[in-house]
Amino acid sequence: MLIRRHFRSEPRSSEITPREVYLARRNFMRGGLALGAGLLLPGLAHAQNGNGLSFSPGPFSTDEPKTPWEDVTTYNNFYELGTGKSDPSRNAEMLRTEPWSVVVDGACANPGRYALEDFLKPWALEERIYRLRCVEGWSMVIPWVGFELNQVLKQAEPAGSARYVAFETILDPENLSGQRRPVLQWPYTEGLRLDEAMHPLTILAVGLYGEELPNQNGAPLRLVVPWKYGFKSIKSIVRITLAEDEPPTAWNQAQPNEYGFYSNVNPEVAHPRWSQRTERRIGEFRRRRTEMFNGYGDEVADLYAGMDLKKFF
Repeated sequence: MLIRRHFRSEPRSSEITPREVYLARRNFMRGGLALGAGLLLPGLAHAQNGNGLSFSPGPFSTDEPKTPWEDVTTYNNFYELGTGKSDPSRNAEMLRTEPWSVVVDGACANPGRYALEDFLKPWALEERIYRLRCVEGWSMVIPWVGFELNQVLKQAEPAGSARYVAFETILDPENLSGQRRPVLQWPYTEGLRLDEAMHPLTILAVGLYGEELPNQNGAPLRLVVPWKYGFKSIKSIVRITLAEDEPPTAWNQAQPNEYGFYSNVNPEVAHPRWSQRTERRIGEFRRRRTEMFNGYGDEVADLYAGMDLKKFF
């Protein structure tokens, strides 16, 4: 069940990377994130370790039990780090996250290139506990730490002609061995319609479980769109572009009959190779019924009023 506050509407233990490996990276980010967190009001929740992030509780969180840290950080899809579910955690050191910059460009009045710490400084961090549903049929409940994407887009001032937002991940085949294989068209790209990107459920995450985002989960900056399948939540973002036309997306280019541009969680649209009517929550044995829009229908269904969601899948 969702807690709505102000908006209408199996890996083996031997595969678990020690937590200290994650917590040793990107010391420079702590300063930038602390500055952003300094804009918050008193009474923040604060993590209890040296790399903890300061954040306030955010709206729209589910009260379902959270998936354990070990599962969230060792059962991942991140093809740049390998195609197996445990490959990203084993190969996390391949991803070089410093220095890092983010470009905001396209059809907007205020384009720019920002060092990561400058990009993050203006934004107060919140924790959003969201469901994540993957197209393969598994799901998790993850406590993300981040901020609403719409804040970045408003600062960019989209032109009247802007209708979409495109995202691009890092291209570094020298270090990311997965990008030396033609599994997908690199760099990984994704996109949203502008109203989807502006929706308050859509966030840019910089952490999970109150700590900095591990490499295998998309450090240092990833998109989270909880009513869409997980592959829409692009990892390790380096570019955000306001676009007039629907942008190409990695999985749609690779297999358009299986992965549509919208990719909303919809149990009535079967993947060509399996049903989407049920899912398996990581840590559970019994499958559960998949909810339309991943259970966020009260918040987002009006975005698609009048659309044929079997055609625009």
